[in-house]
Amino acid sequence: LYTEAIERVVYWLEQALTVTENDLQHDAIEKLIAYFRSGDLEDWDAYNIAWVADTESTVDAIIGFVEVYNDPVGLRGSYEAVVQFVDPVATQRIETLAAEAQWFEDNAPIPEEYKKPDVTGITGRAINIVGESGDASPTTPVGINLPNSDWIRREHGSKSVALANIQQAYDQVSGSTTDEFAWDAAEIERFEQFNATTGILTTDMHEVIGHASGQLAPGVGAPNETLGIYMSPLEEGRADLVGLYYILDPKLVELGLMPSVEAGYTEYDWYIRNGLMQQLNRIEPGNDIEEAHMRNRQLIAAWAYEMGRGVNVIERRERDGKTFFTVNDHDALREIFGQQLRELQRIKSEGDFEAIRDLIETYAVKVDPELHAEVRERYAALNIPSYSAFINARLVPVERNGEIVDVLVEYPEDFTEQMLEYADNYSFLPNWNF
Repeated sequence: LYTEAIERVVYWLEQALTVTENDLQHDAIEKLIAYFRSGDLEDWDAYNIAWVADTESTVDAIIGFVEVYNDPVGLRGSYEAVVQFVDPVATQRIETLAAEAQWFEDNAPIPEEYKKPDVTGITGRAINIVGESGDASPTTPVGINLPNSDWIRREHGSKSVALANIQQAYDQVSGSTTDEFAWDAAEIERFEQFNATTGILTTDMHEVIGHASGQLAPGVGAPNETLGIYMSPLEEGRADLVGLYYILDPKLVELGLMPSVEAGYTEYDWYIRNGLMQQLNRIEPGNDIEEAHMRNRQLIAAWAYEMGRGVNVIERRERDGKTFFTVNDHDALREIFGQQLRELQRIKSEGDFEAIRDLIETYAVKVDPELHAEVRERYAALNIPSYSAFINARLVPVERNGEIVDVLVEYPEDFTEQMLEYADNYSFLPNWNF
């Protein structure tokens, strides 16, 4: 069914073999070609090990059937392709975090027996996206941590990348929603002052520290086996909580990554607003929350709201017929996030299916219909779409005497036009799959 498309992927990978930067990159691409030809998961593992080993290349790619978020049982990967190059300035920030990975592991609020005694081979980089396709486009993540296999992470390490140009684009369009959903001018001012720093730093810690942290108890199976359909929201929530817990840690100020601990309050404000309200705009009326990242955000925010209800850590307020959620005690919320992280790590390490099922079904699935309707009405007045989609740059080679001497970067202005162009030039799959 997919042969013709995969053959085209292999063709271009073979062309890439002629211009690789180094032997490690060459070896990784050869192993990726072998996997596409065989479909054997052992070949996929061999490729991932080789890909992790290449930490020197300026240009890199993520290609394959990678993430399982779209599969209800969390086993079948969706095809994606991401081509990128290193942003050397922003990478310094991530390398600083990666160099301190053992400190973060040792000081995490999780059970001692589930901490890694030796955090292995975390490679962190900031990248600029050249182009994306498949599951990574036209909507895209802002951070990626791979490979997903726990045993490869444990024995060979992992790569974490922050998508710098994507994050910058998101930051430029987030202001008007903050004006609408933040409680007061102080919260808005704090967001405008610090969000560009705290947002990307929390994402970095999610990818670099979060996904690479913790270990399974002896004899416990892989999380996709023990936790089933709840594995993805748990893992994303666990990584989010690592970032949230540490964004208020003085260690970040000591490392020169944050101007002050209080700057991190911005991330708490935003996370609660988004998890309890703003992301509901993406849900159609009457539907439950299904997507893993949205489930994890509502899990953390709604669970934290309930945990702190007795002392009003997070307060639900109303003004002019509008609902707001505001954080009254950021330090107390940090303690709650630490308790949540401890429990999610225990669940993952022990394979406690019943515990994660109860948490997800209690906090992460159902939507308050009245609040949902209000959120959608407020977004409609702002005329802001539920999702952001990105147009890929068009790269046009400039040739002289049969050699490419330059590449011009063009930016198509019409999304629909680009999708139709892709359909005309790169459609190698049948329109109907039977």
